[in-house]
Amino acid sequence: MKPTLDESQPIFHQIAVLIMDEIIDGRIKEEEQVPSTNELSRFYNINPATARKGLQALVDKEIIYKQRGVGMFVSKGAKEKLIIQRKEQFYEEYVAPLLKEANRIHLDEQMVIELIKTKMDSK
Repeated sequence: MKPTLDESQPIFHQIAVLIMDEIIDGRIKEEEQVPSTNELSRFYNINPATARKGLQALVDKEIIYKQRGVGMFVSKGAKEKLIIQRKEQFYEEYVAPLLKEANRIHLDEQMVIELIKTKMDSK
């Protein structure tokens, strides 16, 4: 994980998102231990309570689980669960605003599809 914390969102939320990204990208696998509260607080130079709150948010969502005296681990099925959630968010955060703007500037469906294909082919 890279120290990419900023003031755009609460720090605990950013910690949770960074760990979720690590899980989705396969850098932390199911049943693997996630960084501890102390490791996160030292690495990101944040208060341990903030790191704990970020981890607890993931426990509450059943993305990770606590093993008393050992640490926190990625739950079975967490990666798939996160991918499903992200796909749902993708429409709301990216596709819906894109379609709204496309409609505003009179781009029809075919024009939007062609624009996306052209940009993807150039990468």
